[in-house]
Amino acid sequence: MNADLDLTALQTGRNALRGLLRLDSRVFEAAAAWHWPGAERVLPRLSRSANHGVLWSATAAAMAASRTPRARRAAVRGLASLGLASLTINTIGKRSVRRARPGLDPVPLVRRLKRQPITTSFPSGHAASAAAFATGVALESPAWGAAVAPVALSVAASRVYTGVHFPSDVLAGAALGVGAAFLVRRLVPTRAQLWQQARPRADAPALVEGEGLVMVANQASGTAERVRALHDALPKAEVVECAPEEVGDALEKAAARARVLGVCGGDGTVNAAARIALSHGLPLAVLPGGTLNHFAYDLGVEDERDLAQAIRHGEAVRVDAGRFATADGEGLFLNTLSLGVYPELVRERERWSHRIGGWPAGVLGALRVLRADRHPLEVEVSGERRPLWLLFVGSGVYHRMGLAPGRRTDLADGLLDVRVVHGSRRPALRLLAAAVAGPLTRSPAHAAVQVNRLRLTGLAPGTPLAYDGEVTAVSGEVSLEKLPEALTVYRPLRTTP
Repeated sequence: MNADLDLTALQTGRNALRGLLRLDSRVFEAAAAWHWPGAERVLPRLSRSANHGVLWSATAAAMAASRTPRARRAAVRGLASLGLASLTINTIGKRSVRRARPGLDPVPLVRRLKRQPITTSFPSGHAASAAAFATGVALESPAWGAAVAPVALSVAASRVYTGVHFPSDVLAGAALGVGAAFLVRRLVPTRAQLWQQARPRADAPALVEGEGLVMVANQASGTAERVRALHDALPKAEVVECAPEEVGDALEKAAARARVLGVCGGDGTVNAAARIALSHGLPLAVLPGGTLNHFAYDLGVEDERDLAQAIRHGEAVRVDAGRFATADGEGLFLNTLSLGVYPELVRERERWSHRIGGWPAGVLGALRVLRADRHPLEVEVSGERRPLWLLFVGSGVYHRMGLAPGRRTDLADGLLDVRVVHGSRRPALRLLAAAVAGPLTRSPAHAAVQVNRLRLTGLAPGTPLAYDGEVTAVSGEVSLEKLPEALTVYRPLRTTP
């Protein structure tokens, strides 16, 4: 009895599959017979341009060239989603269902590709790549996703139009591509997923046209275009552009007459502005203008539109700051402070950045520092002397994704994020192992703890200390503490970035 039921179910399934295949063929023939106005010149070329992901790589490059962080993140996510979809198609999809390509007889000659694909038909790799890239981009930036989506839909349609795929091949490929993009998002959350509601909110002046804002811009950062755009949005704001060596003096003079102190530059320039804003009790407006811009981006200000919105509506929060004290004085850090190999890397990066650019200089600096013959740093922590390759202290807890850069979702958590790379004979391997450990609190190479105070002693004279991209020399003892909610900073109060 059970065997009869199984056979009946099997036959029913086969009949249903044959019915779907017949429907698929009829839709393909109808598409071949249908006149697609204006498509003859566009779709075959578009289909060819998507071979081997060339179209999407070019699109990603164009997005990255816009120089906005959101566009760069969207481009990277789109390519990562495309890569996963292509890998799945080529290793599993094409080999699991060996479906023959459609016959070309119903397809007009003008539509056919000059070079016909030789792989199996199901599922469509082009449709998978298009859907994966467009979905990945949209998950990070809906605006860029809306711009890319029509192109992706056209590529998918072109595969039926040119006769190289049945409609079901395209639908299955597109579904696989969308799934790949969501899987990438699960593995590496988008900025919107990590975003937390701005807190704690602070009272700050709402400057509808910018009157009372004095913005000091570091000319070395190449920020002229961004500053002009902010001034267009806030026409009554005062803008002071100055050379790097004049930034400190310009900030002091601006603070004396401003209701809001503004700064445009890299993290070092922002650090200087934060110290002056604290001493004068002023709210700070930060416009990113450097290479990394960690503080501005973690704050949620990515461009002049974000900052203008916050200033117009008086949207601001209180954030923590880190303070370090040495025998020679004290300093402030908004992002990170470090001892060991990193200060040497910063020096090497600064030495080469004006010649070859920031990112290449960073890579070159890392290679030079790690290849050098050196000994680990000796430091006393809690009365115990330890050899260290790196001691990293973050103002707020950094969330790390393996080797990907870390970021903070809460700038008022009251914590110092302390991470240590233990000393050994092989610094490169130790540092790489610590990076791979990512969010792990302990590994053979790496340890992490969150505290609100830290005291280091036994530092040799002239030990380099890096903070927010600046380097100074210290000796003897260094004390670090968190200043909770010390600084009022403008940021857009919204639920998604």
